[in-house]
Amino acid sequence: MSLTKLFKATLSAAAVFAVAGTAMTVHAEEWKFAIEESTGDVQDLYAQKFKELVKEKSGGDVDVTIYTYGQLGTENDITELTASGAIQFSNASPGHLGTFVPEIQVFGVPYLLSQNNDVNKAVLSESPTIYKGLSKDFESKGLKLYTMYPEGEMVWTTKKKVETPKDFDGVKFRVMTSPILIDSYKSFGADPVALPWGEVYSGLQTSVIDAQVNPIFFIESAKFYEVTDYLIYAGQQQYTTTVVTNDAFYKGLSDDRKKLLKDVKSELDDYIFKAQADLNDKALDKIKKAKPSIKVIKLDADQRAKFEEASKSVGDNLVKEVGGDTEQVLADLRDEIGKKEKELGKM
Repeated sequence: MSLTKLFKATLSAAAVFAVAGTAMTVHAEEWKFAIEESTGDVQDLYAQKFKELVKEKSGGDVDVTIYTYGQLGTENDITELTASGAIQFSNASPGHLGTFVPEIQVFGVPYLLSQNNDVNKAVLSESPTIYKGLSKDFESKGLKLYTMYPEGEMVWTTKKKVETPKDFDGVKFRVMTSPILIDSYKSFGADPVALPWGEVYSGLQTSVIDAQVNPIFFIESAKFYEVTDYLIYAGQQQYTTTVVTNDAFYKGLSDDRKKLLKDVKSELDDYIFKAQADLNDKALDKIKKAKPSIKVIKLDADQRAKFEEASKSVGDNLVKEVGGDTEQVLADLRDEIGKKEKELGKM
């Protein structure tokens, strides 16, 4: 039996027992929300606030049950469960969502997003390219794109100082099994090594790999700083995630419920940008206290420009590999980001 069928069967059995035992009791409507991370991580902060706001704005008529990483399977499993309607909401990060909506992989292109997070907030929250263009690709898979937000800058942990692409020569850099990531780190000058998440710490410890990349809150919680010497902010990418809902579920909602979700999203757009920044700042402070010898390097504009120039072919290669609407999506996003930077500044 597939995970989706098993989960649906479990839910049906639970519903039968609930009705039998409480026939005269009126229960709140339940929405299930699965995330890819653990309690206290960025996605959990979002989901918990979502739960709070939904309960408040529905007058207690809707309750949200949150499932953390691993409770309902892998990242792909929870996306499948959402597409099938077994659960109503889930986080789906572009690296994993690419098997469902290939065009979403454009968010893996280095230096696509701005160095100004106010620009990123505006684009990720309101972009016509995302919510009118890409959303159609989601709907064809039984999903509706609810929102996108960043979880923080992707930071390199390395055992040597890296300030130019030449400094990556000979560096074994851990990446997920993703063509765009492999292409990106080859372009930066590193030697990409696909390694499962569970082997990253030991890989750094034993020098099977020399470097890896994650938001700083992940680096702190996974203790990767213990087996590295440098934290390097190169500005190449924000770790972005999407929240998706089941398309049929959304279309079947009343106008009041749809308005509720719109209002919740609007409040969360402001909340999550500050919450993730605070969480990452606190994580960096914890790392510095736990390992005072660690060196933190933030590349300046000229240094970032060298990596951006080196990786210029990555977007073109993705367009060739994925096809579909990818070229137009990438061009439109670059245009939107450029216009917002003129309006708000590049930083």
